[in-house]
Amino acid sequence: MPSLIDAVREHDEAARFLAWPGDFELDRGDHVEDVHLASGAALEGFAGDGAGGTYFFCGTGGEERPVLYADSEGGAALVAHGLPELLKLLLVAPWWRDCPSFTAEESAESAAEYLADLPDLAARRDDAAAALGLDLPGETEVLARLREVATGAGGDFVLILTSEGTSYEPLITG
Repeated sequence: MPSLIDAVREHDEAARFLAWPGDFELDRGDHVEDVHLASGAALEGFAGDGAGGTYFFCGTGGEERPVLYADSEGGAALVAHGLPELLKLLLVAPWWRDCPSFTAEESAESAAEYLADLPDLAARRDDAAAALGLDLPGETEVLARLREVATGAGGDFVLILTSEGTSYEPLITG
């Protein structure tokens, strides 16, 4: 069975949706700074966004590893337990970074802005999910899961700026 990363590379529509509005590109896995996890666990950059943020797999293993997101401004958060969960987040709520409180109101406002610019967003999302073989949860569920992951297990995944020995600030707080 091909990996999800391979599936994204093989399905142009899915890759395009993840690139925009998902702001997730597999060819941007190099982070702007030298970083490591406080725990000493392995850290592997595998994708990034247009603003210099990076998605990292944490620990050893495959695509089931925890995924940490670090922005270019010194913030980081554990955002998913595995690539399938991350892709569901990016497909269902590509505006997740615009919802710091994870309220339905915040999400609805952000969704409305995206839909105004991309009226075919839902159809494109559904096509991308089908191409990747993913069943999508609802928006409320995916944002609640993000908050649960970031504020629960996320505390065990502290990103350190190696040159200064300082930790990144949490992007998502309780």
